[in-house]
Amino acid sequence: MPLRARTTATLTQYLIQQRRRFPHASGDFNALILDVAMACKAIAKSVAYGALADLHGNHAADAGGSVNVQGETQKKLDVISNELFIRMNEWGGHLAGMASEEMEDPHPIPEQHPKGKYLLVFDPLDGSSNIDVNVSVGSIFSILRAPEALAEGGPLTEAAFLQPGAQQVAAGYALYGPTTMLVLTVGNGVAGFTLDPVMGEFMLTHPELRVPEDTSEFAINASNSRFWETPVKRYVDECLAGKTGPRGKDFNMRWIASMVAEAHRILMRGGVFMYPRDSKDTNKPGRLRLLYEANPVGFIMEQAGGRASTGRQPMLDVQPTSLHQRIGLVFGSKNEVERIERYHAEPQKFNDHAPLFAERSLFRD
Repeated sequence: MPLRARTTATLTQYLIQQRRRFPHASGDFNALILDVAMACKAIAKSVAYGALADLHGNHAADAGGSVNVQGETQKKLDVISNELFIRMNEWGGHLAGMASEEMEDPHPIPEQHPKGKYLLVFDPLDGSSNIDVNVSVGSIFSILRAPEALAEGGPLTEAAFLQPGAQQVAAGYALYGPTTMLVLTVGNGVAGFTLDPVMGEFMLTHPELRVPEDTSEFAINASNSRFWETPVKRYVDECLAGKTGPRGKDFNMRWIASMVAEAHRILMRGGVFMYPRDSKDTNKPGRLRLLYEANPVGFIMEQAGGRASTGRQPMLDVQPTSLHQRIGLVFGSKNEVERIERYHAEPQKFNDHAPLFAERSLFRD
C-alpha cells in the first residue's frame, strides 16, 4: 500500500526558517549542517548494508583489530564513518578544522579547499560494539565557532576546540535504527527529522521535542556497581526499592550500550542516563568523551527542557582541558538529574545511616 502524502518541511526548509531569525547570516552555517546530514545519510547506507558489503567485524584483518586513540578496537564501520565525515565536510569552505574521536590530532582543512569560521567535532559511529548484533547505533556531532585567529588563516591547534559546551552553536545526532533519524538543535529548541528513503530527504517529523521532567526509568551499567560513588549507589538503591522504598514508586532499568539510542529514548519518553565517574580506573575521571559525546548530548537535552550534569556541576559549564578528555555524565529528565546532583552535594546524609538499618539491594557493597 503506498504511503499517504504528507505535508511537512524538509531539513533544508527548516534551516531556512531558522536562518530568517538572523537576516545578516551568510548561509554558511546552514550549508555546513546540510553537509553533516549528507555524511549521516552515507553512513546510514553503509550501516544498512552491513555484512552484505563485508562491513561487519574489526577494521584490521588480524583477530585483534586496530586500536584508536581511545584505546578501543576499531570496527570497519568506525573507520568508514570517520572517512565519510571528513570527505563530506572538508571541501565546502565552512570549516576551519575538525576533530574526531577516531583521530588523535585535529584534522586541518587541506590547502586546496577554502577555510571557514566553524569547527566540527564528531563521534562518527557511537555504540559500534552493537553493530555485529544489529542494535541501533548513531553519529554525534557538535559545531563550534572557530577562534578569530584560526578563522583568519592561523594554524589549527588543539586549543581551538577546548570550548565549554555552552559555546556550541549547534549539536545533533543521527540514529541508525528501524528508521534513520536526525535530531538537531541550533540553539532554538530541538527538532527531529526522519529520513525518507525514497526522496533521500530528512523530513521534519518531531518539531518540538521535550524531555518530560519526571520519569520512572533509569539507564546505568549495573556491572560497575561495585565502583560507584555513594550518591549514585543511593539513587539506584532507592529506584530498586520501588514502591516500598523512599521514592514510593516502581522504576524500570534500561541499558542499550549505545548512547545515541539511550538519548533518543529519553527524548521520546523521558528517563535518566548515568555513566558517572567511578573508581574502576582512577586515571580516568569518567568513561565518556566530553567534546564528542557529553557536550553535544548535553546541549540537546538542555534545549529540550532536560538537564545534563557531571553530578557535581552542569555539563555545559565544564572547561575542557584536552581534546580527548573523559568525564562522568548524567542526563535526562530534569527532576531526576537534579535529585542526583543533590545527592552528590549532600552525600553525608546517606553515609549517616547505620548499616543495620540501611536499605539493602543487589548493588550494595
